[in-house]
Amino acid sequence: MRILIVEDDAEIAANLYDYLAARGHEVDAAPNGLVGLHLATAHAFDAVVLDLGLPGLDGLTLAQRLRRDAHSPVPILMLTARDTLDDKVAGFDAGADDYLVKPFALKEVELRLQALVKRAQGRVVDQTLRVGALEYDEAGGEIRWQGRELALPPKGLRLLVALMAHPGRLFSRAELEAEVWGHEQGSSDALRTQIAQLRRALTLPDGRCPLLTVHGRGYKLVALEQEPGTR
Repeated sequence: MRILIVEDDAEIAANLYDYLAARGHEVDAAPNGLVGLHLATAHAFDAVVLDLGLPGLDGLTLAQRLRRDAHSPVPILMLTARDTLDDKVAGFDAGADDYLVKPFALKEVELRLQALVKRAQGRVVDQTLRVGALEYDEAGGEIRWQGRELALPPKGLRLLVALMAHPGRLFSRAELEAEVWGHEQGSSDALRTQIAQLRRALTLPDGRCPLLTVHGRGYKLVALEQEPGTR
């Protein structure tokens, strides 16, 4: 996703930026409402994370101008410390699509943004991920490799889907452990075991495998058609 963060609190903005960028999203940020309005109208974003209490141009006015003047359909997630029902009503009336009260969990921000973007794109049903000859049908929970169904244990499936969601991106050990177990593991043995099982399942008779190790840095998944000589 390409996400615009409009937030004047430098620490909150940096935390959001770093987390979302580390998750593979393209992120831009604005420190006030005027800059936020300019960026939101000058560039195509998949979603906007918008604070209410902004200098120069407050969040409610920014949202209203995006909807009324720019006729922008971009999904807006409002982040604010204001938690009364009247505040929420005002946010939705101004054009917000969702509303999250501070303090918030960074993971929840990402999940809500993903839901908003799916809804905006009309993808209310689960989608199919494709990386070369790998396909994942999220609705059925089925992985197919080279046209054949691949039977994987739950942790192996979660690991492969995380890699498929961002093909070509280098994942650190900590990132993949968080995807599979929800937190970093004390030892790397558990992840190595899952990686080894995936490699056995994905390695072709000629020795090629789409799951690559970048020694000392992490792992990534590639389409073999793009890197035919990679092993």
